[in-house]
Amino acid sequence: MHHPLSSLIDQIVENAEKRGDFVDLPGAGKPLPHLDDPQNAVLNRMMKEADAKSPVVILRQQILASSERLKSLTDPDARKDEMARLADLQMKLAIEMEAFRKYG
Repeated sequence: MHHPLSSLIDQIVENAEKRGDFVDLPGAGKPLPHLDDPQNAVLNRMMKEADAKSPVVILRQQILASSERLKSLTDPDARKDEMARLADLQMKLAIEMEAFRKYG
């Protein structure tokens, strides 16, 4: 979906670039600092300490593993089963991504 102000924002940034407003900024060429929402800081810390992963990360790892298994399989029935598993994982990932987009 196109935001109604996207064109205006692009124009403002382009004009600032032409004027050189972004030259010699402090921290130029360095990664941005990690910008966590303070409200989620405790939750993020607990998840990191527990080595917890979001459902999206877990599903992506499972999809990668399933894809690798599929490459190594030669039996048609085993390949069919793995393709069904892979399709199921991809559907679950799509559902999780859509839920995240809608509800955060």
